[in-house]
Amino acid sequence: MVLPKILSSAVGKPAIRPSVRQVIISPQYCRRSVSTLILLRHGQSQWNGPKARFTGWCDVPLTVRGRVEAVAAGQLMRSRGFKASKVCVAFTSELQRSHETCELALASMAGHEQNTWSSERIRRDVRLNERHYGAVQGKLKDDPELKRQYGDDTLRYWRRSLHGKPPDMDPSHEYYQPPPAPLSESLADCQRRVLDCWEDSIAPALFDEEGLPIPPDGRTVIVVAHANTIRSLMAHFDDAPEDLVTRLYVPNSVPILYRFDRHKSRQTPISLKLESAHGGSHARWMISAENHGAVRDAIQKGGTLTRALFDALSEKDFSVPTNLTVTGAELEKGVRALMKDTMIEDCVVIGMAKQIARELGPNDEIHLSEFERRTKEAYESLTFKHLNEDDVIPEEYGTY
Repeated sequence: MVLPKILSSAVGKPAIRPSVRQVIISPQYCRRSVSTLILLRHGQSQWNGPKARFTGWCDVPLTVRGRVEAVAAGQLMRSRGFKASKVCVAFTSELQRSHETCELALASMAGHEQNTWSSERIRRDVRLNERHYGAVQGKLKDDPELKRQYGDDTLRYWRRSLHGKPPDMDPSHEYYQPPPAPLSESLADCQRRVLDCWEDSIAPALFDEEGLPIPPDGRTVIVVAHANTIRSLMAHFDDAPEDLVTRLYVPNSVPILYRFDRHKSRQTPISLKLESAHGGSHARWMISAENHGAVRDAIQKGGTLTRALFDALSEKDFSVPTNLTVTGAELEKGVRALMKDTMIEDCVVIGMAKQIARELGPNDEIHLSEFERRTKEAYESLTFKHLNEDDVIPEEYGTY
């Protein structure tokens, strides 16, 4: 919500900017031109998790946990006022993990009012498919044979750079698909097709398209897609520098909100851009009260996240003060071990750890206290603020 710095009072004197309570009850402060874009990564698939593979265009289904995550995401959006009846259009990729997540989330958003939504509002677009990983598609990400064949540095370059591109897939490959499937893609290749989809399909539905159940001012559109396709959109909206694009972490089944004023800019969100170690972002993660509690418990000094992560790096004795430092490569290893821990199942807690791991080079070192500080910073920058009713709304802040 955008408010002027100074408002005129009834007696002609400058008035204090209004509180949230005033904004909620006063019609003159209501915005009627704000459109909301919700980005949602599919729920956990059979190739996500501790035994993660380069999934790409392989059409693998959701796990049971992935379906539960999709339903929970829908319930969360409904609880925050985003009912299925308010969703004009939902875009998904052609891959079943994306489409099924969308169906489950929308049904959950409808609740007992299942007649308020229709699968006819779902539009599938191949341009929203995950990035194609070429010759390594379908392989385990930590496959020893891949490491021997290409080396850790090359594999990291393919995964963690904008222009790194695996070798082309040939027709003899187990997961080969004929055109229009590409033979391989860099993240930049993937971003180009995703932005084409934004320009000629998603943005028109959000801002202009006629015949939709809600007029252009105040629409909600959902995009249910994949880590790299959503990352591509976020990088565009946040004008992220090339070297920071791959550091944007996209968790499974956590709604990510952007708000736009179609009368001001269709490319730049209106929410305050929050700065953090991974760059700045207009995005807000939509997180449940349970998530907030879990993360607060996890990221406090000596919390469950810190203990579990550093305990996972068992080759170091962290009871010795000099061993309270790990490298980026060790941190990634710890995150993978953490994902196997059934006691740490909260997707947002995992997200915080993965976010920090992405910010470090393989040989960069981070101290325990710095990890705790960055985790707290990442949490505060990625999640939208819950304002008390008497808080003053900061200028250019988009409340959710």
